[in-house]
Parts: sequence; C-alpha cells; structure tokens
Amino acid sequence: MKRRRLQVTLIFFIVVFFGLWGSNAVAGKPIIIGAPLSTAYLYGWDAERGIKLAVDEINAAGGVNVNGEKRPFTVEVIDTRDLEPGVPVSEALMALERLILSKKADFILGGPNRSEAALAAMSLLSKHKKISIVTSGVLTPAYHKTVAKKYDKFKYCFRIHGEAVNLIGEMIANFADLKEKYGLTKVFIMAQDVSHARGAAKVMAKVAGSKGFEVTGTEIFPTGTTDFSMALLKVKKTGTQIINIWMDMPESAILLKQWYDLKIPALPFGSTLAAAEQPGFWKATNGKGEYTLCNVVNAGNAPSDATEWTMKFYNAYAKKWGVEPEGLGSSSSYMAVYVLKDAIERAGTLNSDKVVTALEQTDMMGVYGRLRFDPTSHQVIVAKDPKDGAVGSILQWQDGKRVVVYPKSIAKGSIQLPPWMDKN
Repeated sequence: MKRRRLQVTLIFFIVVFFGLWGSNAVAGKPIIIGAPLSTAYLYGWDAERGIKLAVDEINAAGGVNVNGEKRPFTVEVIDTRDLEPGVPVSEALMALERLILSKKADFILGGPNRSEAALAAMSLLSKHKKISIVTSGVLTPAYHKTVAKKYDKFKYCFRIHGEAVNLIGEMIANFADLKEKYGLTKVFIMAQDVSHARGAAKVMAKVAGSKGFEVTGTEIFPTGTTDFSMALLKVKKTGTQIINIWMDMPESAILLKQWYDLKIPALPFGSTLAAAEQPGFWKATNGKGEYTLCNVVNAGNAPSDATEWTMKFYNAYAKKWGVEPEGLGSSSSYMAVYVLKDAIERAGTLNSDKVVTALEQTDMMGVYGRLRFDPTSHQVIVAKDPKDGAVGSILQWQDGKRVVVYPKSIAKGSIQLPPWMDKN
C-alpha cells in the first residue's frame, strides 16, 4: 500500500512538473491589464480578443522581463456599455474606476470605446497616474489634441490607431481616384449621431467641397435607427454617386441592404462602418453588401501583406477565435500589448512616468507597420507605406471577400462599381 501511494505521488509531481514546463508558466507577480470595453459591440469584443491573443503569446514565450524578473500579463475586462444607446458616460467612468481601484489594474488598454467616454476618462487616468493606450473606437482628433494642449496633466494617454482627420484624408484620396477614373463628383454624407461621426461629417463636407466635389446633402441618424429608405431616396433624387457613411452601430447593415434592394446608383463608401467590417457581413446581408467599401483603420483587420507580422497575426486570430479579425480594434489592440511589453522592458519598471518616457521612444515594426508615437500628442504616427508608419486599410466587398484596395502599398485589388451604376 505504501509503495502504491509513493508511486501515485511520484506520478502526480511528474505530471505537474511537465505540465508547468510545457505551458511555459511564468511564476512572477502578474502585471494586470485593465480593459474597459463595450463588450456587446464589435469595437469592444474585437479589442478584447486582440488583447487576449497577444497576452497568451507573450506569456507562452516567457512573459515580460521587468529588470531581470519574468512576469506574466493578466487581463481584467469590464463592460463599459458606452457604445449602447442611451447609456450615460458616467457608467463608463465608474467601470474604469473599478478596474483601477478594485481590480488593481497596472495599465489600461482598449477603451472606453466611445469618444465622449474616452475624453471624460482622461482626467480619471491623470488622477490615478494610469497609462492608457486607446486601441478601439475613439476616432475624435480632440483626444490627441487634448494631450498636446495639456501634456503634463494628460501625458498618460496614448492612442495606437488612426483618427477621424486621417480617415478623411484617406477617403478624399479615394474620392479623387474615383473622380478621375469614373467621373464621380457628387457626395451624400450619412452619419450616426455621436461625437466623432458628427464632427467627421462636418469636416468631410468642407474638405470635399474644397476638392471640387458637390455635397448633395447630409443626414444624421440616432443610434439604433432601423430605416434609412427616405435618405437613400434623396441620394437617388439628387443624382449622388458616392454615399459617405460614418456609423459604428450594427444597424448600418440595414442601410446597406436597403441600398441594394432599391438599386441606388451610388457607391456606398463607409469610413467607420461596423457592420461591413466584419467577416460575417456577406452572410448577414445575403450578399447584398457587395461593392460596399469601409475603412478598418489599420492593416491586419483585413488580409494583406503589409509586414511580416500581418498574416501571422491574422491567421493566429482566426485560429484562436474561429473568426477572422473583425474590425478596427483587432490588430491595434493586439499590438498595444506588444508595445507595452517593449516599453516596460526598456524602462525596467512599471513606474508610470518612466514607462511614459519609454512609450514616447517606441520604434518597432508591427502588424500594420512601423509604430511610433508623436512625443507631444501621443498619437500613433500614420503613413501610406508600412516602412514609414502605421498604415490603414480600406476594403471593398467583392464576390464574398474583403479585398484591400487602399493604400496602394498593400492593396490586393482595385475599387469596382455596382453594375447598375453608370460607369461612363
């Protein structure tokens, strides 16, 4: 009996030892990443998945080297609900404070996702001296401008993806190509009634007008709108050729199905367009989303060969979650964890001020190109070529696939027009 017990005990310790050895377990005190995200919406759940994928990879490779000590990352996700209609900003702030005070988060990655909530959260982050890297949603240029204006107070706030002004520049570049190739000159703007979309619609109208485009109208829709037919009929009546869409609500899929059913002779060209960003869009619309364009903000959120990291990330995400990268927060959330790891290791500490300095000195290649932050505004530096900076991706749905059509440095195809549009 004693001999048998000894054998069982020995087997137990062998299993535990090899189990820990095989999993590359890291024994140090965990570094806690707090992720305040609107988890019921695309820009929340794709960010959560990107963050967790990176954390799993880093921990499996041995964790984070903090001044010679190997420490793992752990993730605490909290639902801010800030993308839901009617939810006050205060709820997102309370969720963020719970992450800091109750969950003892060392760093904040992800959101809040809504621009209004993220702007309000800046003072809270400053109060607790918590470094935050915005990775999903939050397209308002006011975010990085606030950092630049009051650097000493808001130096803990970073953003690792593009923002609305940059997106407008990318859209206008494509509009110019469509004007030259097909003679498209009339633009109708549709925007969701949220801060970044209202602001972007206003700027887009001004910039498009200055570039020789006729803006035939602007419509603002409350979050949760389910009927867009009257606005679409205005598009048709005014002879509009491009519909510029700024919406992060899932109901935008209804807009695109109505566009198809009505055979509106105008190209739907979204910037933020959550429904069309997702791999399941084709099936959800029964193929009625064909020809829709949208901006997924950073490379890696649609298939391309931007860098050596791009398809490696793309395939790893698909393998882990059973779906391809889904929206603007996927690759940026993944890279934020790697950028944070790099900064901590160079700083040799978790001290916020020292890690801020290290983040400002970041210069590394990632999924969507060379990653650096503007040292005064903490906005990621964007570029049209991944060798120079963070590149975006505008995709078009073609024959059931998401095809990157911009920028040219990573494009896998060119823009096509619906057959019911006059191409002469």
